[in-house]
Amino acid sequence: MSAVLDEFCGSVFWNASYLTRPDADLPVCFQQTVLVWVPLGFFWILAPWQLLPMCKSRTKKSSVTKLYIIKQVLATLLVLTAVAELALAFVEDTEQDPLPAVQYTNPSLYIATWLLVLLIHDARRFCLCRDSRILFCFWVLSLLCGIFPFQSLLRRALQAPISDVPQFVLFFISYGLQLLLFLVSGFSDVTPETKEITNKNPEVTASFLSSVTFAWYTSTVFKGYRKPLEIEDIWELKSEDKTQAIYAVFEKNMKTAVRKAQAELEKRKRKKRRREGDPDHGNMSKAQSQDILVLEEKQPKKKKKGNKGDSGPRKDFPRGWLMKTLCKTFWQNLLLSVAFKLVHDTLVFVSPQLLKLLIAFVLDEESFAWQGYLYAILLFLTAMIQSLCLQQYFTLCFKLGINVRASLITAIYKKALTMSSATRKESTVGETVNLMSADAQRFMDTSNFVHQLWSSPLQIILSIVFLWGELGPSVLAGIAVMVLLVPINAFLVAKAKTIQVKNMKNKDERMKIMGEILNGIKILKLFAWEPSFEKQVNEIRARELKSLVNFSYLQSISIFVFTCAPFLVSLATFAVYVLVDENNILDAQKAFTAISLFNVLRFPMTMLPLVLSSLVQTNVSTVRLERYLGGEDLDTSAIHHNPIAGSAVRFSEATFAWEQDGNAAIRDVTLDIAPGSLVAVVGAVGSGKSSLVSAMLGEMENIKGHINIQGSLAYVPQQAWIQNATLKDNILFGSELDEARYQQVVKACALLPDLELLPAGDQTEIGEKGINLSGGQKQRVSLARAVYSNADIYVLDDPLSAVDAHVSKYLFEHVLGPKGLLQKKTRILVTHSISFLPQVDNIVVLVAGAVSEHGSYSTLLANRGAFAQFLNLYGSQEENASEKNTTAVALAGDEKQGDEDGEPCMEEGPDDVVTMTLKREASIRQRDFSRSLSKSSTNSLEKAQENPPKKLKGQQLIEKETVETGKVKFSMYLRYLRAVGLWYSFCVAMGYVGQYVAFVGTNLWLSAWTDDAQRYLNQTYPVEQRDLRIGVFGALGVSQALFLLFATILSARGAVRASRVMHQQLLSNILRVPMSFFDTTPSGRIVNRFAKRFYVSTSRQLRRLDSVTRSPIYSHFGETVSGLSVIRAYGHQERFLQQNESTMDINQKTVYSWIISNRWLAIRLEFVGSLVVFFSALLAVISKGTLEGGIVGLSVSSALNVTQTLNWLVRTSSELETNIVAVERVHEYTKVKNEAPWVTEKRPPRGWPSKGEIQFIDYKVRYRPELELVLQGITCNIGSTEKVGVVGRTGAGKSSLTNCLFRVLEAAEGKIIIDEVDIATIGLHDLRQNLTIIPQDPMLFTGTLRMNLDPFDQYTDEEVWKALELAHLKTYVQALPEGLLHLVSEGGENLSVGQRQLVCLARALLRKAKILILDEATAAVDLETDHLIQTTIRSEFADCTVLTIAHRLHTIMDSSRVMVLQAGRIVEYDSPEELLKKQGIFSAMAKDAGITNTESTML
Repeated sequence: MSAVLDEFCGSVFWNASYLTRPDADLPVCFQQTVLVWVPLGFFWILAPWQLLPMCKSRTKKSSVTKLYIIKQVLATLLVLTAVAELALAFVEDTEQDPLPAVQYTNPSLYIATWLLVLLIHDARRFCLCRDSRILFCFWVLSLLCGIFPFQSLLRRALQAPISDVPQFVLFFISYGLQLLLFLVSGFSDVTPETKEITNKNPEVTASFLSSVTFAWYTSTVFKGYRKPLEIEDIWELKSEDKTQAIYAVFEKNMKTAVRKAQAELEKRKRKKRRREGDPDHGNMSKAQSQDILVLEEKQPKKKKKGNKGDSGPRKDFPRGWLMKTLCKTFWQNLLLSVAFKLVHDTLVFVSPQLLKLLIAFVLDEESFAWQGYLYAILLFLTAMIQSLCLQQYFTLCFKLGINVRASLITAIYKKALTMSSATRKESTVGETVNLMSADAQRFMDTSNFVHQLWSSPLQIILSIVFLWGELGPSVLAGIAVMVLLVPINAFLVAKAKTIQVKNMKNKDERMKIMGEILNGIKILKLFAWEPSFEKQVNEIRARELKSLVNFSYLQSISIFVFTCAPFLVSLATFAVYVLVDENNILDAQKAFTAISLFNVLRFPMTMLPLVLSSLVQTNVSTVRLERYLGGEDLDTSAIHHNPIAGSAVRFSEATFAWEQDGNAAIRDVTLDIAPGSLVAVVGAVGSGKSSLVSAMLGEMENIKGHINIQGSLAYVPQQAWIQNATLKDNILFGSELDEARYQQVVKACALLPDLELLPAGDQTEIGEKGINLSGGQKQRVSLARAVYSNADIYVLDDPLSAVDAHVSKYLFEHVLGPKGLLQKKTRILVTHSISFLPQVDNIVVLVAGAVSEHGSYSTLLANRGAFAQFLNLYGSQEENASEKNTTAVALAGDEKQGDEDGEPCMEEGPDDVVTMTLKREASIRQRDFSRSLSKSSTNSLEKAQENPPKKLKGQQLIEKETVETGKVKFSMYLRYLRAVGLWYSFCVAMGYVGQYVAFVGTNLWLSAWTDDAQRYLNQTYPVEQRDLRIGVFGALGVSQALFLLFATILSARGAVRASRVMHQQLLSNILRVPMSFFDTTPSGRIVNRFAKRFYVSTSRQLRRLDSVTRSPIYSHFGETVSGLSVIRAYGHQERFLQQNESTMDINQKTVYSWIISNRWLAIRLEFVGSLVVFFSALLAVISKGTLEGGIVGLSVSSALNVTQTLNWLVRTSSELETNIVAVERVHEYTKVKNEAPWVTEKRPPRGWPSKGEIQFIDYKVRYRPELELVLQGITCNIGSTEKVGVVGRTGAGKSSLTNCLFRVLEAAEGKIIIDEVDIATIGLHDLRQNLTIIPQDPMLFTGTLRMNLDPFDQYTDEEVWKALELAHLKTYVQALPEGLLHLVSEGGENLSVGQRQLVCLARALLRKAKILILDEATAAVDLETDHLIQTTIRSEFADCTVLTIAHRLHTIMDSSRVMVLQAGRIVEYDSPEELLKKQGIFSAMAKDAGITNTESTML
């Protein structure tokens, strides 16, 4: 081969003697062939692919830029130099002997190459990023290879005159042009067309160099340094990284995988059935089992449900599909990162070999200087390439992490939108949010290190191979030590897993209780129950911390084992090596090569167990996610949409249950509802009215029969579901704005007066769960949403119950009735209000889930059936069933057997905390403002962004979550150290100092030991010297590990202690903050604080933004789940999915930005590290002969570790900062101002209040200091055992009155005196425990029924049963299998609204205080229950003072006195008879409600 090449060049191709001299050089032929062809070969293999955009692209070529012109000019000049070179060859050839072939081939190759470069430059104009990676690498290669001829020519020119001037000049011109092209291609080429994209995300158009070094991110880093970053400063995601794009692929793969897994599941079930002799189908009637078979055939995807209930085992679910899906979705990312990791891992082993050569060079007198310089440069280059590959690898891994998390969260969200009610019952909202926050997060953490699974074993094997080469079989001693450590580690991992699983359970439970506390905070405050719940949370937290302590101990033991590992290994190896054979002397080369190999070993050895344990945790999450995502979807196959003439909705023998094998809630319903008719559905509590509605919406499990629905649906649920958005957005609900229709709807739904009261009209932001609207307003907004949606069929689940009588009359006339806006639509109205029945087309009477009769009002009266009796009982029909009486009773409510509405809202009462104040302020401004805002459309967002209107005070309710900015305050570190304990902190610090001293000692001792090899060069090595070396080395190493163990155990204890202290502070403070705080803070945000988890970051700000942008994901999810039936009924799932995706993207981009900021820093740090290595090697070369090998070894092997140390230093300091951010945020909530103390020095006398007299003395109150008064100086006396009714239009201040009695609001002036005690002077609990309230919203908590009645276990079972009996619940509770220990589900969903209300009554009866406040609790119950409640209150609370806040007058007509409020003042206060005679406000209200005299209303 070389002979051929000799002839080709006309000179010698290879001669080794060229290198064995001080001025070594490469033969000219080698330079002309190999060094030219390597870069060209690389280029020609890969370059043609760069031309593809020319052939494929449909896009227009982007315009010509200056940079493009410069590149093309330089490339053209290169073509010209190559042509000149070829011409020169021909000219010279004619002058003298024929030239060697190489003189023709090389210029010709170059001409072709430079032309291809010109083409590639042009082809890249079709791409967004105009820089070619291949070209960039080619320039680097070409320039590196060109260095050799470059220095050869220079050296020759300096030694003697140049023989061939033209060739010489052309080479340098060509080399210079290539250098220029290389420099130019480092810049990003941005065209006018891509300018906009670049401004959103410069990464898209960044040049190759900029991408590799993350230079495109520099501007953000500087911006973040100059001022705190805002979300607007963060670059957008690339389109392929957006959630929608990622999820589309994921979903496609998920569907196929789940289908396969489901088939497997069916197989498993069949096997199991065969084993058990098929009891499954045995106990069914033939017809039923036929049905089941049909079902199974119809839907292969549908899984048969196992026994539901906590007693039975968890049902089986499709397994093992999640990992496959993830791998299939992200295979490209996985492959690329494998490639980068492989290159990196290989190079890791090059450094120790170079170090070995370098030490040999220093010790060898004969070696040439150029060798040393070569090793130094090679060390530098390896380090550089290594760091570039590592950073690319990390970027890919972290990107994989966030993309996996995004697809999982989106999948969970989408699942929530489609899952069946049975699946939904299996996991509470809290648990599902935990799937999002904890489990998806765990996947993200694992995918960052998943490649260590193959990389670690690979590195371990390679290290052992190289070590064997150094120290021979002695290495086995070291390996034996490692192998011994494996089982220890396995044991630690297994223990950690059990603790982890336990802890996830505890965390789930704690978050669930926290969620409930936040939802029901008002009840807790009114009943003074906070201590009981605080105790519950603290018990769980104590369990959680106990496992955490154990977990941290395990961790410190494993850290101890792993610090010992590399050292024990080297000790064992060196000791055995020296002891086996006295000729074995440990010299610098062996020792330091071995040490740097052991250093390499340390990382995979530590990582492998960590990755394994994180995989174990991920496994737990996989099971949780597979169970959730593989759960059953809603089966709407029983809802048909066939066109049937003359029928809008048709029920055909419809039987539906809430669970697949539960009891039917509606049975054999056959009904035909004509288009455009108004049908009323009536029946007692528990008769299945809401179930009928749910069945129509497809929310229930079909047992037999079907329902046919023609046209689109709109649905108004019994408990209004309001989004956290503006009032206008709540009504539009994603539809286009049609101003005229909008105004018409707002007017018909009686919202105009409310809009005038709200501070910003319809642009007012409504809080979470509609917190700043009264019950009636929420219901009207919910109705307006339905009316605006312009559907064909309206399903109205008792929307009139929550509004006052005169309003419900208005709504019926203007919206629902025969003359209303919806007169042409089909309306199905569930109602308890008798007054409207004469005006409906058809009445359906339900009894126990079946239709007992249906027909028009007159038909049913004539039938004298159940309906007629019902009317006679409650209708108080006077001969003239005239208009006066029709509205006598507007009754509400319904049972709710299912779970359409998430948690009932926390606040009711128009005048609750925020609104009232808002109303005050607004009334002043509304004249000039009232109409202007509601006209401006929501779609004119662009305009709004140009000049955002000044926010009115109170327009924005939920404050933007604060992002602390700038450095974390030093006081935070101190606060944390104080929580840890200062003595602890000091000991931990000393432990770490001790460890470091021992570490340095070990290294210096080793360096001295290796120099013995030179000292005793040709002598026998003294035995005692050898033993001393080994002994001290061992002692130093062990002490190093012991110090570390001491420090980690102490810091673990300290950290858990701090965690306990801070959680306790946060919890007790949150329970003691005033009500107004909860009204302005979404609960998702508070829960986020309790789930404090923050991760590493180089920029605290990005971490803070991440934390702040994560809350909305959870809040939006919680909101969606509570409004599921509404979203599904309107068919808006897609829109909510998109909203979730955009919320996700905002969070994704902050996390992505954080990842890049880490890489940006790391690559710069590693460059510094590489320079340190280079200079330490260089120094060793320069000072050759004056240094001992041991010192050179120590300095370079330490330098090789510098990069790691630098990285860790910056990493840990920023990690510390970000973790302190958690302390900062928790602290922020522990600073919130508290309400008054629960108990004060002054205690009320025992048995207070004994009489129950209440005096208001010039009492004034406001909601927040900056707002107007709500009660404007109220003065009145309420006598002992007096019954007082409080009435007033919406917003008069009725609910504020109760808030004041319980001191939910504190007085601005004046006082309230109860039985001679000024209530402002005693503790809140002393006050609240001695009053009783039956609140408007029946809020129950997860736990037993008994816990809901008596959380402190103050009463005996007899007393509890007595209360239940009086509340008419005894028979119901006795029928339950667990009796008083019956478990109430989240928000009390497994009881109907009526039953919940009765539980609240039982609470009051149990307490039996002298003063009872009744906040019109009868809004959600039917006539019978209402009657029961009223009778019980009259008899049981006869000797108490009773204040009734009434929304409907008939309930208070028998009061001793009635107080009429208007705009926060008492305008009338007398007995009802007197007030009816006076032609005042009260008599006008009575007339509205059809009440003429007090007797006519007595039920």
